[in-house]
Amino acid sequence: MASPLQFAYRTQKAIGVTDADPIYAPLPGFVQPEGNLRCCVYSPCGRYLAWASSERVCVVDASVGHVLTNISIPNVFEVAFSPRGSFLSTWERPAKDEAGDATKNFKIWRTIEDTPEGAEKQPLGRFVQKSQTGWNLQYTSDEKFCARLVTNEVQFYDSNDLSTVWNKLRAEGVTDFAIAPGQSNNVAVFIPERKGQPAAVKVYNVPQFTQPISQKTFFKGDKVQLKWNSLGTNLIVLAQTDVDKSNKSYYGETTLYLLSANGSLDARVTLDKDGPIHDVSWSPNGKEFGVIYGYMPAKTTIFNHRAVATHSFPIAPRNTIIFSPTGRFALVAGFGNLAGQIDVYDLEKDYRKICTIESGNPSVCQWSPDSRYIMTATTSPRLRVDNGVKLWHVGGGIMYHEDMVELYNVTWRPVLPENLSRLDPLHPVPTPHSSAIVYLGTVKTPSKPVGAYRPPGARGMSTPLHFRREDEGGAAHVMSNGSQGGGLNGFGRSRRQIPGAEFLEAGSRTVPGATPNEVPGANGDENLSKAALKNKKKRNNKKAKDVENKDGLNNVGGLAPPARDQGLGSGNEGRSPERRGNQQNQRRHDRSRSRHNFQGGNQGRNRSNTQQNGQNGHYQQGAPLAPQIQTSQPPGPDSLISPGSQNPASKKLRSLQKKIRAIEDLEMRHAGGEKLEDTQMKKIATKAAVVKELEALEKEAR
Repeated sequence: MASPLQFAYRTQKAIGVTDADPIYAPLPGFVQPEGNLRCCVYSPCGRYLAWASSERVCVVDASVGHVLTNISIPNVFEVAFSPRGSFLSTWERPAKDEAGDATKNFKIWRTIEDTPEGAEKQPLGRFVQKSQTGWNLQYTSDEKFCARLVTNEVQFYDSNDLSTVWNKLRAEGVTDFAIAPGQSNNVAVFIPERKGQPAAVKVYNVPQFTQPISQKTFFKGDKVQLKWNSLGTNLIVLAQTDVDKSNKSYYGETTLYLLSANGSLDARVTLDKDGPIHDVSWSPNGKEFGVIYGYMPAKTTIFNHRAVATHSFPIAPRNTIIFSPTGRFALVAGFGNLAGQIDVYDLEKDYRKICTIESGNPSVCQWSPDSRYIMTATTSPRLRVDNGVKLWHVGGGIMYHEDMVELYNVTWRPVLPENLSRLDPLHPVPTPHSSAIVYLGTVKTPSKPVGAYRPPGARGMSTPLHFRREDEGGAAHVMSNGSQGGGLNGFGRSRRQIPGAEFLEAGSRTVPGATPNEVPGANGDENLSKAALKNKKKRNNKKAKDVENKDGLNNVGGLAPPARDQGLGSGNEGRSPERRGNQQNQRRHDRSRSRHNFQGGNQGRNRSNTQQNGQNGHYQQGAPLAPQIQTSQPPGPDSLISPGSQNPASKKLRSLQKKIRAIEDLEMRHAGGEKLEDTQMKKIATKAAVVKELEALEKEAR
């Protein structure tokens, strides 16, 4: 029977090891250490588990939890294993000795070593390593050689003899390197831009360092990520700049390149969506890789080993892609500032989507070694609340949940492929642990989105079609490009061809001057409350009664046209008596000007487009005017001071009339209780003189 799955975690106070499916219980033989714990890590082969405290480093058997060796070394912050678990590396915080020289804080040990009774374990090698980034040695898959980066070169060592350098790869300005997995023994180095020269990635075969077997030069590469496939035959180069000179991204520009180890391919991977590259990952089969790229919502595409796109997933807010260890499944997720959704796809079943997992806000996401489970965890210090571990089945159901206080790290125990179960990961679905059932009972059902804000007067009503989005049944947005032809405007509503005219709905045209039909809801009554409808009805009845009384007085002894400044068709509904009085004065003034213009026959310059339209036969005041006939009569004396004339007398007349209107406006404001300034009061006092001057000018004209 295959060994059960296992994961280890480190919290604020302890380190624990838990056997997963089907046991879901702590490892019986493991004694949890307590105190100031710095790190814990499994060996890549899965045999060992090492953890470090402020006093020592301990290595235990991951299967049973028994202690195998203890190394008395203080202040260790990082621990790592070689690929087969034969060597253990430790990194301490840099310090200086009594002479002021840097201490050798990077040490390599044999994991299991026979030492005499009472003798202390001695390291194989010691180095000075100031940076915690990239601190460890890189080993070949067979652990025969290892290498470390120093200034302008990569130094290679025999793994069993770290006292002398076995070989050197000299590269001026090298800042990063990566040894290929598999049996190829290839190494890739990165040299950034320098003195106007482009950046370069070069691939060498160990130990032939005289000539690269493959290389790629490019600009816009301040730093890179070098990612080999599992076979060591192809290399992905994700280049990034610190500053985006086009000012499109705060995080710099990203570019993707693909190189083959034999030199047959070195090309830039073409991406069909603008924006940054969020993630790139190789499949364990080494024959395809996935890329998430573009501005959000991002696009996810699968490429083959020749950089040819084979499939694209739906566009969605995602920034992480991880292939399962068997290569059958791929999860595409959105973490960080995204919602934490995880989409799982079956790559062997036509890229079919299996499920979507609502994982919350995890900072850790890992496949189990058998590709059957997905682990998500929220860790500190990114988030100090809701820390814990969740295990999800690949079909989407939650299997296990455990809350923890200040969880810092959690990881699966690696399992060699020959020890994995051969069962179908999807079937049968395992039985969830009781903690998963309790967790489901505490999860709140997501509430329905409330949508956009609506003012109180518009609540309880349906959204008009021209304000709805297209995916909610609204009209499609059509760009007219300035054309005057019929059709939809930007909100799917037809426009009238007269610029500035109000929108006219279908079937709402009426005869000018006629009383509009009493259609329910035509005046927006359906939006009014009962009290508002009652008050409106009272006002309309009162206005109609006043119109009848006035018509009865005016029509005594003869026929007279109805008053046009009251009633439903006058346009004065809701106006105050003062504003209606001003409108009557304006109409009398307009009639006076029209009479002067007609008698004089001078069509001069009009002061408004409305008056000009009226003279051209358009509708004015609800009724069409007959077109005026131009005559060749000589101008009369009245035309010399008509408002349309350009002589000095006419200009003076217009100036005086303007002063009279301004003074009357100030008088009305003063009568309404408004406090006027001294200059305005003085202007009102000049009314008598202005009226007298206006009368004298009119007498002169006669």
